[in-house]
Amino acid sequence: MSLFLWFLTQRPSSALSLLLLSVVGIQTGLEVVGATVCSRRGVPSNKSLFQDGDVIIGGLFNLYYIPSAVEQGYTRLPSYEPCTGLDLEALKYTYAMAFAVEEINRNSTLLPGVKLGYHILDSCGIYPWSLRSGEPVPLLICAASSTTGIIMSRILGPLSVPVISYLASCPCLSDRTKFPNFFRTIPSDIYQARAMAQLAIRFNWTWIGVVIENSDYGQLAIQVFQEEIQGKGVCLEFIETLRRETIVSDARRAALTIEALTARVILIFCWYTDVKKVFLELAKRNVTDRQFLASESWSTSDDLLQDLAISKVARGVLGVAIRSSTIPGFENYLRSLHPSHRPDDEFIREFWQKEFGSCSGTESLEGVQHPFTDTSQLRVAYNVYLAVYAAAHALHSLLSCPNRDSPPGNNSSTCSSAKHIKPRELLQHLNKVNVTTPQGEMFYFQGADIPAKYDLVNWQNTPEGSLKLVLIGRVAGFDLHLNESAIQWSTGSNQVPVSVCSESCPPGTRKANRKGEPLCCFDCIPCAEGEISNTTGSLHCERCPSEFWSNIEQTACVPRQLDFLSFNETLGITLTTAAVSGAAVTTAVFVVFIFYHKTPMVRANNSELSFLLLVSLKLCFLCSLVFIGRPSVWSCRFQQAAFGISFVLCVSCLLVKTLVVLAVFRSARPGAETLMKWFGPGQQRGSVCLFTSVQVIICAIWLSLSPPEPRRDLGFQGSKVTLACAMASVVGFSLVLGYIGLLACTCLLLAFLARKLPDNFNEAKLITFSMLIFCAVWVAFVPAYVSSPGKYVVAVEIFAILASSYGLLLCIFAPKCFIILLRPERNTKKNMMAR
Repeated sequence: MSLFLWFLTQRPSSALSLLLLSVVGIQTGLEVVGATVCSRRGVPSNKSLFQDGDVIIGGLFNLYYIPSAVEQGYTRLPSYEPCTGLDLEALKYTYAMAFAVEEINRNSTLLPGVKLGYHILDSCGIYPWSLRSGEPVPLLICAASSTTGIIMSRILGPLSVPVISYLASCPCLSDRTKFPNFFRTIPSDIYQARAMAQLAIRFNWTWIGVVIENSDYGQLAIQVFQEEIQGKGVCLEFIETLRRETIVSDARRAALTIEALTARVILIFCWYTDVKKVFLELAKRNVTDRQFLASESWSTSDDLLQDLAISKVARGVLGVAIRSSTIPGFENYLRSLHPSHRPDDEFIREFWQKEFGSCSGTESLEGVQHPFTDTSQLRVAYNVYLAVYAAAHALHSLLSCPNRDSPPGNNSSTCSSAKHIKPRELLQHLNKVNVTTPQGEMFYFQGADIPAKYDLVNWQNTPEGSLKLVLIGRVAGFDLHLNESAIQWSTGSNQVPVSVCSESCPPGTRKANRKGEPLCCFDCIPCAEGEISNTTGSLHCERCPSEFWSNIEQTACVPRQLDFLSFNETLGITLTTAAVSGAAVTTAVFVVFIFYHKTPMVRANNSELSFLLLVSLKLCFLCSLVFIGRPSVWSCRFQQAAFGISFVLCVSCLLVKTLVVLAVFRSARPGAETLMKWFGPGQQRGSVCLFTSVQVIICAIWLSLSPPEPRRDLGFQGSKVTLACAMASVVGFSLVLGYIGLLACTCLLLAFLARKLPDNFNEAKLITFSMLIFCAVWVAFVPAYVSSPGKYVVAVEIFAILASSYGLLLCIFAPKCFIILLRPERNTKKNMMAR
């Protein structure tokens, strides 16, 4: 069929091809070369409907069908059987044309003085018979299918005879270069495919299954649908194709696919007989939770709506339908039809025989509920009605000659006569039709097409168990108007069905596509710290500004919390306790030394330096408290100065003590008596003051030129901004530490040299151990200080202060207190001097 349509859409290359098509169309029997003669294929009825007039327009409808083909689902295909079944819906279209003509003839303003007539024939739905010709007509209303429309336009195109179709919707017919004489009152299938794509996007159906018929109708529709959803986040899980030749197996396969796969919304572009077979297969498998989207070819099918076997499967169908309208007076016109009133009407006589069994004259359609007289939602019939009015207005424009009443010779030759209508001129006026219909609708052609309008319909349950058609919205061009609250979904609830491959990523996450899968299938990855996504389905996470951080949900950027080492947090409490404990122990040792200040143990190595060392150690413990708490301008300046001076004072005392030990033992050698003159009490105090004053000067210069200042450190602390004392001058801090290190290394070296001097209680040994611990702590401090983040820089420095202070206190004073308090018998001058 696709190849056939392609051939027909190409412009005939010669008069020969045109002749061939004409011959195929009008011959009443087909003969094969030789003696074999083919039977007539689907011979149409010879019945017709005729009304004489000044201008006769032609009508071609599929009034009859092949009953056996319909039973098998092959509704309008060629067959070797005659067309004997009367299609009541097509019969209604026929009388819509007749009604429109009669209504126009009663109109005094449209075609005044001109009587419009018609000649209506049956085509049986068989393409060659679509070309049956009666008398010549200037315009033809026909084409119940796109193929018929292509054939008729191709044959009548060279003669410029306008063809107006009421049901041919193939987008190919919009091509004015190939079909210049073709018009239609039904929109192109492009627009219904777009409308269905709009529905999918509107309801966030991102994972859809598709079933199409194997024809241009199905292929073109799904192509347009895919173009419309491109980049809109909608994906197709599968596309199942149904072939008319293998419809039973294809319907079973499609049903199995629908049942097995995860798409909950299924789009179907098929003829209603094919849809019915798929629904029956689904009903066998009790698949009742799928939401179907219907194309206009089956969205209004009474055959499906009334079938109880598929009602559970088909409930909730949402469909695009040919727009409906009412034709005032048409219902009364249909009810008034009677064989006795229309003796030449063979169609109404056959209908009467079929419905009433006789034509006695007493039967009437008045008050009878019958599909034939139902005009509540006229769709195709209204298209036929519009086609007649389009023809009438074109004729009116053609015959409206402003010089018709002028004397002969005044351009009267330019006026057309109703008896001699030229199809080419009528075609030109048909292109310009722009009128208001009796229903108040603006009507005009855009090339071959009219502005696209559709109904949106919903299949809803009835108490009897069948389904009814409910209008729930309309489509006009690209505008979709929908009453969502009126929809009855397939699930039976008011909630819109969900059909997604992956649930939308909530705020705080982003989409991560799965490798090798459609874009609609993805994982939701939480945003990294410091990043947020505040919308559903975000593709990316956004980085928060430097002064902000993401909240716990990763959905908003909030100001960072101010963070510093405080007294009320665990780490601050621990360090504070250690510092206060160290100061308390130092005070206790100080008290012990005061109480036992006259004992040899206290008086050895200058008790004055011992007391000064204890004071400096207490200052070392207490200076660590200055580092805890919210940094301020003065605390930043004071903490480094207190730390530097306290430790220099402490190390200076140890250095002088070491020098005194060395001097004492050196003075015992002959000729070294004068050495002790340089290490008397006054010189010892002076040395300590001298060493300490150097650190004071370094701190004063540093703090005056480039002091530490409190600064916010954005760093890597996540949601917190660290408030810390920033070293504006690394050189100043390096000099403070370097000077402490110089004194400590000198003290360690001298104490190491004096460790083996022959004294029972040699303080140099204690100083050696204390300096080893002191140096080890501060050597480890430097890399730890540099690499620690945020407030832990402060914690590392406090830990180094406390560790080195405890090391000095315990190494130097613990042995002395042990002897003073627990071994008083060893606290004698004799014992101190013994080797």
